[in-house]
Amino acid sequence: MSESQNTEIQESRRPRPQDVIYDLDQALSAVVSVRAEIPDDAFTAGILGTERAGNGVVIDEGGLVLTIGYLITEAESVWLMGTDGQATQGHVVAYDQQTGLGLVQALEDLRLPPLPLGSAAAIDVGEPVVFAGFGGRPYATRASVIAKREFAGYWEYVLDEALFTAPAHPNWGGGALIDSHGRLAGIGSLFVQLPQAGKAAIEGNMVVPIDLLAPIRDELLRFGKTTMPPRPWLGIYVADAEEQFVIVGLAEDGPADKAGVEVGDRIIEVDGRPVDSLANLFRNVWAMGAAGVEVPLTLWRDGEVIMLGVRSIDRNLLLKRPRLH
Repeated sequence: MSESQNTEIQESRRPRPQDVIYDLDQALSAVVSVRAEIPDDAFTAGILGTERAGNGVVIDEGGLVLTIGYLITEAESVWLMGTDGQATQGHVVAYDQQTGLGLVQALEDLRLPPLPLGSAAAIDVGEPVVFAGFGGRPYATRASVIAKREFAGYWEYVLDEALFTAPAHPNWGGGALIDSHGRLAGIGSLFVQLPQAGKAAIEGNMVVPIDLLAPIRDELLRFGKTTMPPRPWLGIYVADAEEQFVIVGLAEDGPADKAGVEVGDRIIEVDGRPVDSLANLFRNVWAMGAAGVEVPLTLWRDGEVIMLGVRSIDRNLLLKRPRLH
């Protein structure tokens, strides 16, 4: 999930005010720099690092900033900066594991206009968009929506319909996907290789749709989390290798590690149900109930079938909580 920082976009790829029907510079000014410091002993420190940097988007007049959650998970301090160069401390409001979105509240007036929220569902494949990092036009690129489809991440993460854009933005984390009306359509999450039939893959970005925020926004602001029962988490990292679902990593002392799952094991079934996709694998686990349920796995290891029960947990219990200000 690492990325290059402060990389300017080629002049020919930058959006121009005359090519859009909204105030481009005002829209881009809502994109801020997000920098977070994470304790060395945090659960995610070894995976995501202790110093994280990316982008966020101001989404209301009170200085609420929407970003991608991995930037701020377990952060003990967060700093926000607008194009005026003034740094403002932020407080982590919430990180939602299910959507991957995160919210930060600026503790001082950012003096920035919020970007109005749009809808990813209203965007058609092929539609022109702007993908913006912090820093105005030199850090924004003209792009197109290449695909809208399901996305499954190896870290037990699934989106029913993600947006995929190209060309790739070099500073994607927390970046703003702006639709043709100047509204926020999604938040940048990943750099991806986008396959094309009969052609070489092209480089692009996976974007979390803004539509996922509205149903949970009030709960995140009020409780710092949603009130839905936490999903069962196994602590596995799974690769789809030609429709064989191989364990390529384990969270140290996580549920699967403790249950005897090993790197190199191939998952054949979850609770007796065959696995035919990465998304299907994780959905079968989640369908068993809330965190705490025992998940029966059928594995293929060294030419033998092995059956193990993995007692799931709530992943959030391993994470450090935001400090109160």
